[in-house]
Amino acid sequence: MKKLVFATQNPHKLQEINQMMGHLYHIVTPLDLGITEEIPETGHTFHDNALQKAKYLLDRTACDCFADDSGLEVFALEGAPGVYSARYAGEEKDPEANMRLLLQNLMDQPDRSARFVTVIAFIRDGEHHFFEGEIKGQIIHEKRGEKGFGYDPIFMPDGYDRTFAEMTAEEKNAISHRKIALSKLAEFLEISSTI
Repeated sequence: MKKLVFATQNPHKLQEINQMMGHLYHIVTPLDLGITEEIPETGHTFHDNALQKAKYLLDRTACDCFADDSGLEVFALEGAPGVYSARYAGEEKDPEANMRLLLQNLMDQPDRSARFVTVIAFIRDGEHHFFEGEIKGQIIHEKRGEKGFGYDPIFMPDGYDRTFAEMTAEEKNAISHRKIALSKLAEFLEISSTI
């Protein structure tokens, strides 16, 4: 079975992608291949960062590889925090501080609409392919829920009365931006493997 390198150290992400594509590829992480350094993310867009990470792995493994970059975009804040979602309140990458700053910046904003975005970059045979997913919702006024991570306690997806942090992992993953992008990648690989 052909090897496919996924730029993650997150076991939950790895499990999710194995469920979707494990019958097509042997999915491995950088750590599996002895790559322990932090992969750089210095781009200005989700596409830039995803491609940068995928190229970084390609240069070190010569295997087909893919990487994702995700974040929260708030329309009243002109798309912030965007690619800086994890370090919105500083390089410490403190989720609590990030949420506090976001709620503070939205305090006087009537429009609280937002979206989570994932972009996956996949490189095979020197060709770059991108797969995108998004889920729209609202930033609520105070945290709700104990599950999830990042901005999940203050993001309520459209059509739901619970935040991501109030949903089970299965419920969130079924509708998430990442799941949508991964489904597109899985479909592409399924089709291309039969050609």
